[in-house]
Amino acid sequence: MISKLAGIHVQWPISTLIIDGKKTIETRTYPLPAKYIGVPLALVETPGKQGRFKARLIGVIQFDNSFQYNSRRDFYKDSQRHCVTPESPWRWVDNKPKFGWPVRVLERFKSPKAAPKKRGIIFCNNCEV
Repeated sequence: MISKLAGIHVQWPISTLIIDGKKTIETRTYPLPAKYIGVPLALVETPGKQGRFKARLIGVIQFDNSFQYNSRRDFYKDSQRHCVTPESPWRWVDNKPKFGWPVRVLERFKSPKAAPKKRGIIFCNNCEV
């Protein structure tokens, strides 16, 4: 049975860390919008600057309530869960807030599926899974 879900874009190789269960906290500079808390979302893997493929769906994930990191020290103390290092493009920046989005993998697809042609910058609709 095909169902349609909203989706979230995550650049490769971070998307792989999430779907493999190695990255259990996604980090962003804003809290998770309330309408996506506890809602299954298609994981839209985007190529970023390194990948050599078109955006694709690789699984279904779900986020719990997000939380804010209060300091650089607290952020890097949690690096085992979010997999962000001081050298990463997604590292801590002093003048920007940093939020953690606890993630659970609900399903990993055996093979990638086509992403919808029309996508937003971060979230998209009508992902057929």
